[in-house]
Amino acid sequence: MRKFSLYLIAVVVFCASCQFKLDSAEDDRHDNAVTIERFDRLQSRYLTTGDYAALQQMSTQYPTETRTLIEDILQLGEVSDPHINSQFLSFYQDTTLQVILNEVQIQYADLSDVSQAMESAFQRLRRNVPELSVPRIYTQVGALNQSVVISDSTIGISLDKYLGADFEPYTRFYDEQERATMTRANIVPDCILFYLLSRYPLKDFETRPQEDRDEHMGKVMWATNQILGKAHFNTPFVKKAANYAHAHPHENIPQLLKSN
Repeated sequence: MRKFSLYLIAVVVFCASCQFKLDSAEDDRHDNAVTIERFDRLQSRYLTTGDYAALQQMSTQYPTETRTLIEDILQLGEVSDPHINSQFLSFYQDTTLQVILNEVQIQYADLSDVSQAMESAFQRLRRNVPELSVPRIYTQVGALNQSVVISDSTIGISLDKYLGADFEPYTRFYDEQERATMTRANIVPDCILFYLLSRYPLKDFETRPQEDRDEHMGKVMWATNQILGKAHFNTPFVKKAANYAHAHPHENIPQLLKSN
């Protein structure tokens, strides 16, 4: 099981972006379409070649994503700082991060399989939890510090955390159990898991006993398995949630996740 601390690390909620009124047909397409935007490609262009045009595109096309990466994930400072761009570029000149940037572009030159799996998962999520909308989804390259970043309307996937259990740099920082989860196959399950955690948080999380936290995580993992249509997560607390759901067949996923 992924360390429970990832709940605190990955679920990061920022200010909601402005909403625009769409007609009903456009709104329906917006709510159901799933597209993974390749912010990581612009990022890699700037950080490997110093291409200033790529940096400008990051700032104009992805201002919120750029700010989130620099200020919240990397914690390099504020994007308004006149020296922040050089700090950003310098930070990624680290040899390991350059290897990671290159490997991401190789392994994820084609993301169509992940996009298709993500679309299927969100279609099932909407059927089971119609109150949830489909967020914008984008990819980025962090610094091995977060896997999935959730905001009010977006999901950011840090591809640097999904380069495979045998990726050599991982062996320096992660044990075998942790590396087993850092694969392409874990992207969609992690996105659904952390998205549900962000929408159904445990009340008074910081003061609750550890068992309450584990039980809530087990419920969300069980719900994620239902959305995925397979038992991706398998822990004693997931089994406990499954037993509860079996004993309460009239409770839907939102009711179960909101219950204590």
